[in-house]
Amino acid sequence: MSDRLGIRELRGDLAATVRRAAAGQRVVITVGGTPTALIGPVDIDDGRVTLDVLAAAGHIVPPRRRDRPPVPEPIPAWVGSRLDRLLREVRG
Repeated sequence: MSDRLGIRELRGDLAATVRRAAAGQRVVITVGGTPTALIGPVDIDDGRVTLDVLAAAGHIVPPRRRDRPPVPEPIPAWVGSRLDRLLREVRG
């Protein structure tokens, strides 16, 4: 997951943030708590798209509340699987 950094913290520690990005870490820059920009390595080619990346690009609106539990990992399922059977399996 990406680290978040407010614009004020970025101003105070820009060189360290750029070094983190050069080392391969993605840093989402927030303004007023809203993801606005993404600083990361130049050759990001792993194909992963996170919610922070989508929010920084303006494709989604991030949640206002931060006290919700983390989203669970997706459950792999075959195409054409019946949802009622998958739910029964997950719920036990």
